[in-house]
Amino acid sequence: MAASDATTPVHTPVDDDAPGPPISVPDSADTGEGGKIKMIVQLVKKCLGVKDIAAMRLSLPASLLEPIPNLEYWHYLDRPDIFAAINDSNDPFERMLAVLRFAFTKDLKFIHGKVCKPYNSVLGEHFRAHWDIVPLAYPDEPTKPPLPLIYTTPAGSSSAVDPITVISETASVKSTKSSKSTRSGLSFLSKPGKSPSTAATSPQQPSEVDAVNAQISSLNLADAEGEPSRLRVVYVTEQVSHHPPVSAYFATCPARSLQLSGIDQISAKVSGTTLRVAPGQYNQGLFVNITGGHGKGERYHITHPIASVNGILRGSFYVTVGDSTIITCEGGKPGQQYRTIIEYKEESWLGKAHFLLEGVIHTVHEGDTEHKEWTKVKHVPQSRVVAVFDGSWRGQIRWRRVGLGSYPQLKSSAASSPVPSHETLPRTPLSSAAASKLELVGHDEEYVTLLDLSTLKVVPKTVRPLEKQLPHESRKLWVSVTDNLVKKEFSEATKEKVAIEQKQRDEAAERKRKGVEFVPRYFEKDIEKGYANLTAEGWTAVEEELKEDSSFCIEGSENAQLLS
Repeated sequence: MAASDATTPVHTPVDDDAPGPPISVPDSADTGEGGKIKMIVQLVKKCLGVKDIAAMRLSLPASLLEPIPNLEYWHYLDRPDIFAAINDSNDPFERMLAVLRFAFTKDLKFIHGKVCKPYNSVLGEHFRAHWDIVPLAYPDEPTKPPLPLIYTTPAGSSSAVDPITVISETASVKSTKSSKSTRSGLSFLSKPGKSPSTAATSPQQPSEVDAVNAQISSLNLADAEGEPSRLRVVYVTEQVSHHPPVSAYFATCPARSLQLSGIDQISAKVSGTTLRVAPGQYNQGLFVNITGGHGKGERYHITHPIASVNGILRGSFYVTVGDSTIITCEGGKPGQQYRTIIEYKEESWLGKAHFLLEGVIHTVHEGDTEHKEWTKVKHVPQSRVVAVFDGSWRGQIRWRRVGLGSYPQLKSSAASSPVPSHETLPRTPLSSAAASKLELVGHDEEYVTLLDLSTLKVVPKTVRPLEKQLPHESRKLWVSVTDNLVKKEFSEATKEKVAIEQKQRDEAAERKRKGVEFVPRYFEKDIEKGYANLTAEGWTAVEEELKEDSSFCIEGSENAQLLS
């Protein structure tokens, strides 16, 4: 693209319903990283003092955007196999551990990929996709964590891969063979100029691989042709409001009787040189429902923490997390229930970030409400703690049982409570498996691994080809912008982006003139409860996605293979 094209003035759409003055920056003739940083600095200066950037009239040059729609970018299923494992155990404590693993893996994109700004969603835009995953395998040793499979390309694969086919730092399951539009948009999370590696950061040890293979064999997962049986996870989302910008989402794994739902809305504010991102008014977290099987009737509520985007002025973005995440279980069979507190540790103003956390799992007494006030580790009474954990949300997290409350059919006993500084606690090993319940009283287990996030990569989604998508489906709606961004035709991409946004405003003005209210297609209008129920058409979309054909081809090579 010629330099003169980059400075072509572009009309900034006017949105009469948005609060406050419009915020925009002109496209720069410098399309390199230096030009982007200059535009970002200008944008940060304009946003200082703005109460909520997410609710403003914000129009960015396309050169500052990554070629992926917002609805596709946010889905909380970076590891759908770990989501699908929530209902695997008949022990409620083990199910809480499984939900905890899901909470840590739902946003892996921020661990291995760069921070990016996707397209803003337009009203009525929707997106759907699915994953076909091999169930998690469980080692014979009960203290060991489940072993997710590693998706990778074989040795010798070409590193000269078109950037749109690079899923993450490891290649993974590809969508159906058709047009390039079916490739995962998360391909753009890879670090610039870095080719995909052929293995995970820390490969599994041979004994672990053997355990995976043995477990798959013992579960008889292979079908008639020897291909491991797969679980399908389906995802549907729709932009249901433009002011404020709100989307509703729903995911399900029917084979494991699991459903996930919630409302996506953020509040963003510039504080110094940091962008602080918090849940918006309608965003109450994630809701996981178990509709059958071991945990039938259980409902898990996972709240969102506070996140900050740092390194803005240096052009080296990274995310830190603060505050707490609370996981609460309600419903289900009579018996012991649990609640989890994840406390993210405050980062130092000096030195690099450490991304540390600690937390507890504690018992919940039926009819008691005092636990609702407990938001930090130190708030939980010693007698209620049944497990503690700590580590890094970008690396390894360890956990251990404390007392008896986490054992099936045993009552909780007083035990040592963790302290915020995580001083060394007494670690008395458990007796042998044959030990009586009385011998276990007061004993604490050694720490074991909950999961190692540094070894896990994003599992890409399968998306129907453009020719099978509706006009307002994300990839089809934004295809002209995406194509121009991929070709680095930033001026044309900006023009296409502005045209799409202006069309939305024209449609909104026409509805206002006629006195017609927008009605979502896939979700009901009520979002006050933190999630929206599917409409009849929404359920139809889910059923269609469950029946969608897929080939299990690995992205990046026709001869690639799935390795455990």
